[in-house]
Amino acid sequence: MEIIAAIKGWWKKMFFKSDAKRIFDVDILLSDTMDMAIRIWNQIYAGHPNWVDKDNHVKTINFAKSVSSETARLTCLDLSIKVSGSARATYLQSVIDNMFGKIREYVERGCVNGTIILKPNGDGIDCFDPQRFLPTEVDGNSNIRAGIFFDFYEQSKKYYKRLEYHRFRNNVYLISNRCFISNSSTSLGVAIDIEKTPWKGLIPDAGVENLDKPLFAVFKTPMANNIDPDSPLGMSIFAEALEELKDLDTAYSRNIGEIFDSERIVLADDRLMFQGSIKDSDGNVIRKYLKKPRYVKNVLSEGAENFYQEINPNLNTDIRIKGINNILSILAYKCGYSNGYFSFDSMTGIQTATGVEASQQRTIQFIKDVRDKLEMTMDDLIYAIDKYADLYDLAPVGVYQVEYGFGDICYNYEEDKKTWWGYVQAGKVPAWMYFVKFENMSEDEAKAMQAEIEAAEAEKQQGGLFGEE
Repeated sequence: MEIIAAIKGWWKKMFFKSDAKRIFDVDILLSDTMDMAIRIWNQIYAGHPNWVDKDNHVKTINFAKSVSSETARLTCLDLSIKVSGSARATYLQSVIDNMFGKIREYVERGCVNGTIILKPNGDGIDCFDPQRFLPTEVDGNSNIRAGIFFDFYEQSKKYYKRLEYHRFRNNVYLISNRCFISNSSTSLGVAIDIEKTPWKGLIPDAGVENLDKPLFAVFKTPMANNIDPDSPLGMSIFAEALEELKDLDTAYSRNIGEIFDSERIVLADDRLMFQGSIKDSDGNVIRKYLKKPRYVKNVLSEGAENFYQEINPNLNTDIRIKGINNILSILAYKCGYSNGYFSFDSMTGIQTATGVEASQQRTIQFIKDVRDKLEMTMDDLIYAIDKYADLYDLAPVGVYQVEYGFGDICYNYEEDKKTWWGYVQAGKVPAWMYFVKFENMSEDEAKAMQAEIEAAEAEKQQGGLFGEE
């Protein structure tokens, strides 16, 4: 049975919020203010900010995407997750390995939305943005303890919706599934038996005992929520920099517009283009002109001295780039980065620092904070996967330990390579270690090469001062 993913943007229909509240008789912890903020962040991230103005030639370079992607890249740099300790640990490792390639994408989506929710589904991991999840309860530390998930599919011109409600009641973890069908993507429709939907096989209502945490994990950015302080949802990493994003797009558009309009123009009298005239078969005189380049404009001059004139507009590129870099500096700071991490060059566009220097403590601390949040999320996710394994007998019961590894964001490959070669020349480390680390050789290949080098050096030394026997 073919199932097609839902129409993009369905979540914008906020009737789901009111329907979820009515169906499960529960309060929704999503204010209109927070909902609007999330929509604005996603609109900007998708490359459609409200300040784009074709009439005034203001376009977007979508820096929100760039800063979100860069944050996810640095957060997941050389990420490793190792689960060990038992056969259960081996199973958990296999699930993490299957979703490992998506972690960076999930972090980027979390940076945009401020929050994402990861939930095991028995076969893998589902990722829910706030547009597809409604929090309903929190604990004393504002950690989400209950919520409603939305699934939405189109099949054979029918629209199926599923609301999955997770919560604790009297120390029992309850999961309820309610399904609906309609002919429109803009209405919830009527209730339908879950066995007649793409989700057949799921239990409408189930309870699980002896759980300490929900069967889902929440990733939140480290910034405090100043849009709705009572909301359990996080803030987009660029939420504080919306004005700077607008200013950056405006400044960039003005700079590009000036470059586009600065094309050399040549004003030339028609008489300079005249090649002569011929007569057609009817005796009509046809004047022939040179084919002119696009930057040459024909004019009718008043005198011989005005037959030809060049116009070469002066550019303010250097001044404009300085202004763009000033905006980037403020924007970077508001997004958690050190001043100067992002810069603009007229030839290559926006660049990031090739290596995070030790002096960029703000960037280092920001990425560490995001990594800490990711590690907490993965702990909760692995816990949920472990409990799913218990529920469905997916692997033998056993203990497990989790170890995380992250790359050093201060690391500079070229500097490290140069330093290690200095160690080799100083005799502090053998050359084969350098070959393994930087020349992609195996240890055996590197040691064989070192042996050849040493043999050649020894033979050369035995040849005498001038290479004679």
